[in-house]
Amino acid sequence: MSKKEKSGMPSGNAGLVTYFDDYKEAIQIKPEHVLVLISFIIVLELVLKYMAV
Repeated sequence: MSKKEKSGMPSGNAGLVTYFDDYKEAIQIKPEHVLVLISFIIVLELVLKYMAV
């Protein structure tokens, strides 16, 4: 193998791939919105459960 064909691996990445470009384009939801949505679903399930009795 010649020196031109030899390439080294980047140190410290351990084979992991990061996608910084895709992160900016993805839909971003704040953690507060997730908590509100989960709380709403839990309350809705409890109301529906006790209304059925």
